[in-house]
Amino acid sequence: MPELSHRRRQLVLAICCMSLLIVSLDVTILNVALPAMQTDLHASTSGLQWTIDAYTLVLASLLMLAGSTADRIGRKRVFIAGLVVFSLGSLLCSLAPDLDALIWFRMIQAVGGSMLNPVAMSIITNTFTEPRERARAIGVWGAVVGISMAAGPLIGGLLVDSVGWRSIFWINLPVGLAALLLTLKFIPESRAPKARRADPVGQLMVIALFGSLTYAIIEAPESGFTSIMPFAVLALAALAGLLWYEPRRDEPLIDLRFFRSAPFSGATVIAISAFSALGGFLFLSTLYLQNVVGLDALHAGLWMLPMAVPTFLCAPISGRLVGSRGPRISLLIAGTAMTASAVLFAGFEAETSEVSRFIGYALFGIGFGFVNAPITNTAVSGMPRAQAGVAAAVASTSRQLGQTLGVAVVGAVLASGVVASSYKETFVSAARPGWWILVACGLAVLVLGAVTSGAWARRTAERTADKLSSVEVREAAGISA
Repeated sequence: MPELSHRRRQLVLAICCMSLLIVSLDVTILNVALPAMQTDLHASTSGLQWTIDAYTLVLASLLMLAGSTADRIGRKRVFIAGLVVFSLGSLLCSLAPDLDALIWFRMIQAVGGSMLNPVAMSIITNTFTEPRERARAIGVWGAVVGISMAAGPLIGGLLVDSVGWRSIFWINLPVGLAALLLTLKFIPESRAPKARRADPVGQLMVIALFGSLTYAIIEAPESGFTSIMPFAVLALAALAGLLWYEPRRDEPLIDLRFFRSAPFSGATVIAISAFSALGGFLFLSTLYLQNVVGLDALHAGLWMLPMAVPTFLCAPISGRLVGSRGPRISLLIAGTAMTASAVLFAGFEAETSEVSRFIGYALFGIGFGFVNAPITNTAVSGMPRAQAGVAAAVASTSRQLGQTLGVAVVGAVLASGVVASSYKETFVSAARPGWWILVACGLAVLVLGAVTSGAWARRTAERTADKLSSVEVREAAGISA
């Protein structure tokens, strides 16, 4: 990628953030619309889970393929394709005649979404090459998630109450079109110096792993353990296959050498934990506010502001902290705040008191605002720039897998405990195990943030980067490893 002026780099950042905005808005808007969808489409709890997880599952399955493909054929080209497919999928979702069609159209959306965030992050990584400037850019990137969390529930609630749930997908169309036109004009093409070959076997095993695991978790409460056993076995077989097959490829879909870096491995698990907490938090909160408290979509969206505003405010602060002090402080703050929030709901039934609910939402927003920048920065820092797309895609995959698992696990726990005939009376007690799961997620962020950000962890990252760089030099020179 050619060296760009400061103004051009900021414009590239803004365009990339637009893609993140529509993808993030889609998640927060959809959560507010779940009760309306449930009524209109006669959906069960598992049906609601699939409207979210069909999207995040496909997204998680294809992110690494999109990242490596963008490195190979051109990041701008893949980014443009993603904007087109995502916008088309959004239009189809707004026209869905039933729940099954909506789930399929959400999967089309996800195919486009898989080409956006990891590719956009790769573009940012190759545009902002100075570490401190890159950390600040990633902080801005994280703030966009806060904007979507603030604007999404409000816009979604207003649209659902005034027009209907189908209108929540329309918001993606003008933003997607504007991002497409700006990309064509202002973002330069870039690709990795050496093209990586496709890995269809690895890709199929990733799809089998994520898909079978999610299906087993979501369907377990209704179908029973015996019925989902084949899918659990398939997930284990796919995982074993990946661990055996990928190290034997010269150019694997998942470069397992990345995980020799303790900070990279830590960032991956932290991303899964943090976004599992987010997925479960939004799922439980939305259903409680609308189906139990009886709020309409707009007022339920307003209750998301105590969480969204701190996320928006804390993300750029976290980016500056990561740039100047490293990831540890941000991760410790994030883990502490997310754990405290979940403990309030799990141990003290904070959702039943408006003051406690407000405090719990604000704490979660602070924690989530601080967690994004260190995840992304740690994932791409130290990795060879030629593999920036793959490294960023692993981080993005971890986020989407986390959100998928959060909705699947917490939704399954809720479905197994709530009684349909007395939904309002049993919801809080049925949700309590789900909140304790979120406590565990927060503790994982806290502990791993402390362990994987010290001197020992940095040494493992340096050794991994040296090995990866030396392999790239040998490959570029045509020397066998």
